[in-house]
This record gives sequence, C-alpha cells and structure tokens, in this order.
Amino acid sequence: MALERESALAYASASQEDTERLGELVAPALADGDVLVLTGGLGVGKTHFTKGVARGLGDDHPVTSPTFALMAVHDGGRIPLFHFDLYRLEHAYELEDTGIFDVLGYEGACLLEWGEQFQDELTDEFLGVVIERMGETTRRITLEPHGSRAEALAQAIDDAVSQNIEGK
Repeated sequence: MALERESALAYASASQEDTERLGELVAPALADGDVLVLTGGLGVGKTHFTKGVARGLGDDHPVTSPTFALMAVHDGGRIPLFHFDLYRLEHAYELEDTGIFDVLGYEGACLLEWGEQFQDELTDEFLGVVIERMGETTRRITLEPHGSRAEALAQAIDDAVSQNIEGK
C-alpha cells in the first residue's frame, strides 16, 4: 500500500486501491448522521473513495456513481450509507426531489458527490473530502472539517491512517 500521510488531514494516494483503502479507514469512525461532501473534478476518485467506505462498513455490494439515479443506498453494513451524486442538479430547489432531506443528518452516513455547490442549503456540520489530481494516478486527499462532530471525525480518521501506515 502506498497511501501516505502528507500532513495532518492530508494524504497522498498513488492508486485507486489507495483511495479505496482510505475510504475503508474512514468507515469505522462514521456514525449515524455524519455527512461527507466529496469534492473534486471528474474522474479523481470520489466513487472509489465511496467504494472503500461501503466495504469498510461491511457492505460488499457493487458501488457505482448514482449520476442518473441521484441516490444509491448501501445498507448491507454496520450503518446505512446514502451515496448522492448531485452533479446533474443546477438549482437548490431540485434537492427536494433527491430524498436527501429525508436522511441527511439523521440515519446512516451521507456521502455527497458534487455537494459543495449546495453546502448552504444542506448542513453546517460536515466533513469535506477534497480530492485533487496530482498526476496520472496520484491524488492528494484533504479532510476539511466543518463543525465539532466533523472535527472529531477528521481526527479519528487521521489517527486511523497514522496507525495503519505505522503498522504496515
């Protein structure tokens, strides 16, 4: 595994597998009501990260980006994972039709791809996961906590990554 900790809350991923592994390390820290907003351009690995989270929660069903369905529910693990892809939405009023307000901040964990465009309408308490392309297969993944629960979540993830890297 080539997942590396660049600094507190910033990680270097050398492959899709590394990005998925980071998602697996996130999963044990997640609790009902947690919201992660995944930010990054097309093809940077947001869905691979989500695959890792689902696997880390114990759900082994296939994970694909719900670009046209807008939401996918992965409920075969420890807690439900609600995976939203808001890429096709242009206006905040369209959020009503996604089902996001039925689950956001209440049950399971919500992962929102392209959610940054609607942050003001969604929630003040979330963990931003920013994925940047650094090379053909390399990515920088940075955690940006917003709120006290998100800060605790980010710290738990950072601790898990540190322990995993030291233990290899």
